[in-house]
Amino acid sequence: MPLTSLSAARQAALEAIAPAAPEPVPLLDAHGRFLATDVRASRSLPGCDNSAMDGWAVRAEETRGANRDSPTRLRVIDTIYAGALPARALQPGEAARIFTGAPIPSGADAVVRQEAARASDDGLTVDLFITVPPGHDIRRTGEEVRAGAPLFREGQCVNASVLGVLASQGETTVRVRPAPRVAVLATGDELVRPGEPALAHQVYESNLVLVAALAREAGAHVLHMSRARDDEDALREALTELAPRVDVLITTGGASVGDKDHVKRVLTALGARFFVDGVALKPGKPVAVARLGDTAIVVLPGNPGAATVAFDQLARPLLLKHQGVLETRRRVRARLSEPRHKQAGLTYLITATLEHGDEGLRAWLRPQGAGQILQNVQADGWAVLPPGRADFNENDLVEVELFDRPHHHAADSAPDTAP
Repeated sequence: MPLTSLSAARQAALEAIAPAAPEPVPLLDAHGRFLATDVRASRSLPGCDNSAMDGWAVRAEETRGANRDSPTRLRVIDTIYAGALPARALQPGEAARIFTGAPIPSGADAVVRQEAARASDDGLTVDLFITVPPGHDIRRTGEEVRAGAPLFREGQCVNASVLGVLASQGETTVRVRPAPRVAVLATGDELVRPGEPALAHQVYESNLVLVAALAREAGAHVLHMSRARDDEDALREALTELAPRVDVLITTGGASVGDKDHVKRVLTALGARFFVDGVALKPGKPVAVARLGDTAIVVLPGNPGAATVAFDQLARPLLLKHQGVLETRRRVRARLSEPRHKQAGLTYLITATLEHGDEGLRAWLRPQGAGQILQNVQADGWAVLPPGRADFNENDLVEVELFDRPHHHAADSAPDTAP
């Protein structure tokens, strides 16, 4: 069977899942979720003209020519605190003591900061020492956002800043899509649980923690982390037990075609429908995406480097689509730090660190291997070596897909299009 191109595999993998139905949740419970609807401002910010400083609310024209040698003296008729209303409108010759955030009284059109003025001992008058223009130190109604203006688009990640804005609008709930429920199943007779003694030929099971953490970074709620031996019966039991309990089941190991690579065979016997089975990708070529009943299944290779690449390219987009989001990656062009030979027909994703130089960005390639686990630490992204070439020279320009992942937008599919 010919391998699927990486771009086609991404599209096919997304067919295995549909966005979850939106639900209203309390504001803090929405933290880390994605908005299920566009959000518009229900009120203007600020809600009224208010003072940007502690000082004196005045009529700007009455400060004209004021200085230390020749101050303007005004009568103080009010003190206005944030959260209070002015007692009355300001008349010519009058000023009001005002504090940051307090509403500007009618008749005033500027604020003189307190350090540019001095009140009399009895507080009945104030001397102003500067000339200020109309609007000075006043925050105008709606200067940050007007009521009815768009605030956030569907698919926006609800981080702390978004929560603060929603709270400033008086919201107590927000409509988001629920986190996908995920189980991670690691397979392999060579695996040893961390904390237990391991011989040199054995491997500490790192993929459970690695894949569970990657899933959480994609917004998932990891409910189960399990291990299974390289045995068809044990694997069948684990799959049939875990799959009905979650939205997405992610396996690691047993993905290839060796004598003990049972995962795909067992899934096929259980009636799973495969959307992807092998991708023209290195590392991560054996990755598969299937559906078993109502559960999406992602079959990752067992080597941690390959599992990371395959998760990033197929499992992460699938988990985000469940939350109504299609992620667009930012890419930059950089010059290779060294020559690199690759197999034609495969897309290589090589961990890279970027450095600014006289000729622009340079991509320093990390040592790359399917079994290596240190390669992604403190890296900036994947250097993408496309399938059409086998040889790349030092200083060749390539695209680097960045790990910062700043852009999201709503998924196109509606919730009722699940296969």
